[in-house]
Amino acid sequence: MREVLDELLAWWRSGRPVGMATVVQTWSSAPRQPGAAMLVGPEGTAVGSVSGGCVEAAVYELGTEVIQTGQPQLPKYGVSDDDAFAVGLTCGGTIELFVERIDQESFPQLDMVAEAVAAGEPVAVATIIDGRPDQIGKRLVIWHDRVSGSLGSDRLNDATTDDVRGMLASGLTGKLRYGLDGERLGDGLTLFVASFAPKPRMLVFGAIDFAAAVARIGSFMGYEVTVCDARPVFATPKRFPGAEVVVDWPHRYLTGELEKGRVDQRTVICVLTHDNKFDVPVLQVALSHEFAYVGAMGSRRTHDDRMARLREAGVTDKQLAQLASPIGLDLGARTPEETAVSVAAEIIARRWGGGGRPLSTLTDRIHHDL
Repeated sequence: MREVLDELLAWWRSGRPVGMATVVQTWSSAPRQPGAAMLVGPEGTAVGSVSGGCVEAAVYELGTEVIQTGQPQLPKYGVSDDDAFAVGLTCGGTIELFVERIDQESFPQLDMVAEAVAAGEPVAVATIIDGRPDQIGKRLVIWHDRVSGSLGSDRLNDATTDDVRGMLASGLTGKLRYGLDGERLGDGLTLFVASFAPKPRMLVFGAIDFAAAVARIGSFMGYEVTVCDARPVFATPKRFPGAEVVVDWPHRYLTGELEKGRVDQRTVICVLTHDNKFDVPVLQVALSHEFAYVGAMGSRRTHDDRMARLREAGVTDKQLAQLASPIGLDLGARTPEETAVSVAAEIIARRWGGGGRPLSTLTDRIHHDL
């Protein structure tokens, strides 16, 4: 919903109802991830996408119907369905959508959600998409310190709040299942949780030319990028436009960010100085915590020397196994920009479980489920 939030909020504020289709589950090679949304707005307007163009025409018709009836729908489109071929979903995947009418009565907290997203405050929206007819469409908006709305019972509200706060802390979007009254071991009720966490962070240590390229591609990938170096002559905003630039010793800065709670399991760390007085201390800190990716640049000789120094400093083999060193995938990269692509490719592969091999040499599925 994030990508269509501005348009949705404008129509909501004007009092005009909108049909919203949200991807709630995907299988195989579906082109959009859960949380992607499409709006059917006033005067035949369509905004957003749920399949990259495959099923939008059918979703538009369904969204128009939902605006009129107010009755939510939970359609599924896949290559094994005749309807899927009719609407053009030939990509090899399957998507499940929740299509609902959005207006001030059905979603009174939308302005509060938009304010939280704009302020970078983590917030999640839990909506019942399957259950008893009187439950479908009920929603609960959840922050780390408060909630708004109701799913119909205190028991269900409490169970959902606990579980969603765990999802929100990791930036996870997806389904939760309970019994009809919130029984954790029950079945019959499904919620979709859309998490709106701040952008994940990329911390680049070492203000070198390669860092500038990595910072640019990190921003392109959607990360909030910080470049940190203890040498003020190199760590200047002019050299890293669009990134936060910090002059500090890397290990001291990372320790401070951990203490402030400003990094999490989604954070990506790229250590590019290949200078042991900087690299070893910051990697000691990084490898003792859980991050999405920790990579370090250097030659084979630098790598071997760095690994020996880290072991001497007490870093365990289990922790060292999490380190991507030398950093990046084997693309034959030479320039800073090519190297940045190889680093980005490795980050993506780590995130989604890809093998980094040419798709043309493989016969199994393109997209991976973790």
